[in-house]
Amino acid sequence: MPTSEAPDFGVVILTMGKRKKRLRMAIKSVMKQRDVTTDILLVGNGWDPATYEKLPEGVRTLALPENVGIPAGRNAGIGHVQGELIFFLDDDAEVVDDDFLVEVRDRFDDDPDLGALQGRVFDPKGKGAPSRWVPRLGRSEVEKPFAAFSLWEGAVAVRRDVVEAAGRWPGDFFYAHEGIELAWRVWEQRKKVIYDPDLRVYHPIKKPTRHAQYFHLSARNRVWVARRNLPAPLSAIYATNWALIQVARSVKQPATLKPWFGGWWAGWRECPHDQPKMGWKSVGFIAKNGRLLVL
Repeated sequence: MPTSEAPDFGVVILTMGKRKKRLRMAIKSVMKQRDVTTDILLVGNGWDPATYEKLPEGVRTLALPENVGIPAGRNAGIGHVQGELIFFLDDDAEVVDDDFLVEVRDRFDDDPDLGALQGRVFDPKGKGAPSRWVPRLGRSEVEKPFAAFSLWEGAVAVRRDVVEAAGRWPGDFFYAHEGIELAWRVWEQRKKVIYDPDLRVYHPIKKPTRHAQYFHLSARNRVWVARRNLPAPLSAIYATNWALIQVARSVKQPATLKPWFGGWWAGWRECPHDQPKMGWKSVGFIAKNGRLLVL
């Protein structure tokens, strides 16, 4: 809860109010954290969370009159919480251990160059975790920490000044790939994004295709990531490579290509630019730290 001094964390929990059992577990997992102070805000994306009858004392609410999308919903909470560290948590995720946030705080305290931090995600029923939960290319070991160039967005800690300098989450994306742009913009500041498997998060396995516009938005936002952030001609190479990857992936599901390429072309027709693109020096810095921005 907020104190006379700034809390260790501002916690933004985003929800549409449709998963109230999971929401209760998400809130509880933050409330049980020991040896840290938190300012917890429940952001209702097209829902008034103040109407939730099981809201714990000390959790504040912010109602958005309509669903503005996941990244914009998170952004709406940033200015309403105190704390130099901000922890974003989705309503279907929960932190496992009661020292999760104190461990996160210690990692930021120990490394002033750390900008953003993601833990390892597990299915609470013990099912095998999908590869998309691990922010890697190649075969990095999931049991060891590594530098990440994308984020699984459901449970992420970021320095406030870093997320502000990054332009916050890309609100225009609505859904999909916002963790790529944020990670790149953190690295642009010469700050690190780290995957740390010792920080455990629960999240049930759900197919991303449950979202009606998954293929369209995934493709559109992949192009936007390139156009908004990468200098030419690298943006065209990146977007084209991902189109080729999607064709290869769709061999057994050719029907997915039509909505995917519909989104891909939409990304080229129109693209919001909130800030200047990264320069070649930033692209080189990211490459030096392990990621060539062509994939």
